[in-house]
Amino acid sequence: MDKNTTTGFILIAVVLIAFSYFNRPSAEEQRAAFVRDSIAQVENNKKIQETILEDKRKNEAMNAEIKKAEEFTDSLFQVTSKGAGQNIVLKNDKVELTLNSKGATVQKAVVKGFKDRNGNPDVTLFQGDEQMLNYTLSAKETNISTQDLLFEPSNVTDTTVTFTIASGEGKSITLDYLLGSDYMLHMQMRAEGMAGLFAPNTQTMDVNWTEECPQQEKGFMFENRYCTLTYKEKGGSTDYLNETSEKRDVQIAEAIEWVAFKDQFFSSIMIAKNDFQENSVMTSIPREKGSGYLKYFEAKMKTFFDPTGKTPSEFEFYYGPNDFRKLQAVETESTFGKDLQMKKLVYLGWPIVRWINRFFTIYVFDFLTGLGLNMGIVLILITLLLKAITYPLVKKSYMSSAKMRVLKPKLDEATKQYDKPEDQMQKQQAMMVEYAKYGVSPLSGCLPMLIQMPIWIAMFNFVLNAIQLRGEKFLWIDDLSTYDPIVEWQSNIWGIGDHLSLTCILFCVANILYSFMTMRQQRDQMVGQQAEQMKMMQWMMYLMPLMFFFMFNDYSSGLNFYYFISLFFSAAIMFVLRKTTNDAKLLAKLEAKYEQNKQNPQKKLGGLAGRLQAMQEEQQRLQKQREELANKRKNLGK
Repeated sequence: MDKNTTTGFILIAVVLIAFSYFNRPSAEEQRAAFVRDSIAQVENNKKIQETILEDKRKNEAMNAEIKKAEEFTDSLFQVTSKGAGQNIVLKNDKVELTLNSKGATVQKAVVKGFKDRNGNPDVTLFQGDEQMLNYTLSAKETNISTQDLLFEPSNVTDTTVTFTIASGEGKSITLDYLLGSDYMLHMQMRAEGMAGLFAPNTQTMDVNWTEECPQQEKGFMFENRYCTLTYKEKGGSTDYLNETSEKRDVQIAEAIEWVAFKDQFFSSIMIAKNDFQENSVMTSIPREKGSGYLKYFEAKMKTFFDPTGKTPSEFEFYYGPNDFRKLQAVETESTFGKDLQMKKLVYLGWPIVRWINRFFTIYVFDFLTGLGLNMGIVLILITLLLKAITYPLVKKSYMSSAKMRVLKPKLDEATKQYDKPEDQMQKQQAMMVEYAKYGVSPLSGCLPMLIQMPIWIAMFNFVLNAIQLRGEKFLWIDDLSTYDPIVEWQSNIWGIGDHLSLTCILFCVANILYSFMTMRQQRDQMVGQQAEQMKMMQWMMYLMPLMFFFMFNDYSSGLNFYYFISLFFSAAIMFVLRKTTNDAKLLAKLEAKYEQNKQNPQKKLGGLAGRLQAMQEEQQRLQKQREELANKRKNLGK
């Protein structure tokens, strides 16, 4: 450090010290600031104490209310809310439900015949505190919560149980359960001798239903997308809370017939005979990966309750798979006489797509699975069937492209004079005229491909929701309903996740192959600048499979396998059509068509060619008028 630098630092230090000294507060200012800080601290401490006291008063009031309710309940029913209840198991060939006499609700639901992700023979939908259901009766003095009551079980069989809690004064609450032959549990709730405890106009009770939805499948992210709180509006359709974001206390304006805590392949559904009234409140909160849970659901509702006991409150519960046919069949067990539409829990797509799946795909799938075939074979056979059905459209599209390919030299010759950018309209017109001479329509190849799109989308929705693929093995795939990793790691990588799916890689490779064949076919028919533009577009087409990899790496191997097989057969069909198409013979047919059109010079162009020709003739007419007007003005000026 040189002398000048040292001197500079010393001067800066002197200035800072002097500035601090001369700008420091006086003793009076320091005392005033101390007093202000002391007063502020006292006020702050006072506010803190007031907040603590207010919270304490609220807690005491809440505890007093709870104690009052417990004392009221204890004195009414001569029982205590403390202690564990007795487990009662209802079961059939499809489901096993464990009900507890403490609260008289289902504490555990096991669906038989579906392996869980740990290899156990049955799936446990929930157990313990994972799902809780409470009915609250608003009496004059306080509320009666069924979750606090210790009921007495009776009439116990494999499919029936009656829970009763009674007082010596002839007052009682009874819950009768009946398990049907499949997945439907029927329940009637009745109060006896309790009309005097409620206001004369009381006709409702509160229902609070919650669940921590457990993760059932291997792929957390994919399963979480299909885990939703779904409900059906009265006389309307189904709706659900957004599955990707947190939704708290969402108010549903319409009355609803049922609420479902829906997982990807299983659901718990609560149905009310007299509906849940308007302004139910729903909550859906996503959980973190690794927690073992997908979402937290809560439904706060009101429904019919008759304190006189003349009319019971009736409910039905479904604990089972999201299988279209099973949901359709179970609805017939309902005694409520409603069009429940529970089968809509299996999402089949938008209207047109849903009709394809509803009236074609499901029937074909049922037939093939009824033959006892492996699900991988079923997917291959469905793909072959769809390719056979759409083959005429594919061939028509290909032949349209082939016609334009063999006509390319003639198009180049007919449009070579239109090389300037401002001549593009004339170039298009010349091309369309040339096509029309040979009886070729460029649009004829687009429509057949557009018609196939609903089928592709329909299969996308169907395969993702087909529970029949769950746990099914095929070749190297352990489970067709989830991804098939060839490499896995612990931490998530953005855009990829924690694995590489082999079927996704195969799908993307097949997509690249198919894109290459399609682009080559389109390039062979392009004229002039179109061919140059196509060279730029082809890189975008090749990037799409890479984008699909990031999108589909977490999707089910069944869907990726279907797309791989579909693209493989599409490429094979295109290859065969290319090899079996004789360009010379095709051109000869087009030449014959051209000679035929030449013999009829009065024949007008139709379709797009005719419209383009009419537009060009109109432009030429207007241009001629403008030139004539300009000449007149020029002559007048002279």
